[in-house]
Amino acid sequence: MSIDPTLVERVRQGFGAQFGRDPDILVHAPGRVNLIGEHTDYNDGFVLPCAIPFGTTVALGRRADSKVEAVALDLDAAIDRFDLAMAPGRLAEGHWANHLRGITTALPHFGFATTGADIAIAGNVPQGAGLSSSASLGVALGLGLSTLAAAYEADRVALARAAQWSEHHYVGCACGIMDQLASACSTDGRALLIDCRSNSGEDVAVPANTAIVIVHSGVTRGLVDSAYNERRAQCEAAARHYGVAALRDLDTIALETGRTELDDTSFRRARHVVSENARTIAAADALRTGNLCQLGDLMRASHASLRDDFEVTVPQVDALADRMNAAIGSEGGARMTGGGFGGCLVAVLPAEGVNALCAAIREHWDTAGIEHQLLLAVRPSAGAALL
Repeated sequence: MSIDPTLVERVRQGFGAQFGRDPDILVHAPGRVNLIGEHTDYNDGFVLPCAIPFGTTVALGRRADSKVEAVALDLDAAIDRFDLAMAPGRLAEGHWANHLRGITTALPHFGFATTGADIAIAGNVPQGAGLSSSASLGVALGLGLSTLAAAYEADRVALARAAQWSEHHYVGCACGIMDQLASACSTDGRALLIDCRSNSGEDVAVPANTAIVIVHSGVTRGLVDSAYNERRAQCEAAARHYGVAALRDLDTIALETGRTELDDTSFRRARHVVSENARTIAAADALRTGNLCQLGDLMRASHASLRDDFEVTVPQVDALADRMNAAIGSEGGARMTGGGFGGCLVAVLPAEGVNALCAAIREHWDTAGIEHQLLLAVRPSAGAALL
């Protein structure tokens, strides 16, 4: 696992400064980037994320009582305190402590013990980039608290579901489970092919000479909630039209033959989901065999589908994707990643091509008069772990 040792030491020292003792355990959970499989999760489909070497580290110490006291080192040592003897209330929307209060409430619902604890929290996931800092926090807290209480590691799928429950009921985000599963279950050097119907995952090796580049478009995502809800409703309406539980149950033939009287917009939304599921499974096969040419074709097709059928890209994202794909050539590809309407792009390519790609991206920004943005080259990281 690639963890910045300065982050671990900062959390250890922050715990000592706040509580006057050493922690009993430290845990770390990573953020993630989705390589392909966009807007498929809430259609019971397939996604292919990988964990990244940035995440949240949590130090925990046992208490003799049922109280929880936590310090958020990244937020000027903000403090939250409550007692597990009663369910902690939800604070104002956006309050950092809702993650903590949500996970302590969620754990018993998923079969985990809880205990009073002193906690120190810090992370290094870039903020506002769609790299799942929220999921890494929830998974790290869940793993730490459940291990502190029971002295054994948690079932990772149940842990991911508990972190998702916390997001739904305390944080206020009706997310799918991809982010939490990627953070909890990933393996070093591998992507994770997730079946979002069964919540099962399959490791997919990323060849050693292959790099993943994450770049922010410079466009702050806007209208995401309303557009997300609209797209989701359109997908659900299309599934009802076809008489299936979810669009995951359609193939291309059924999609085409059953489209009679379905409006064009709903049909294109469904076509994206059906084709994206097929692309995601094919992309996993391409990674396994190291076929970056095929993977690149699939990533470019995914971006085009998100642009034309699902309509969630914006011109600045499209222009950057075009520039990245031109710089990469046939050995790999780039696409938007995340919900859309701005945010990040992701590329997969041979490691020796990273410098040229990064230079092309910076030149693109300079030519367009765009301030230089987040630009990272990473390898897939391991999932959550006790340190």
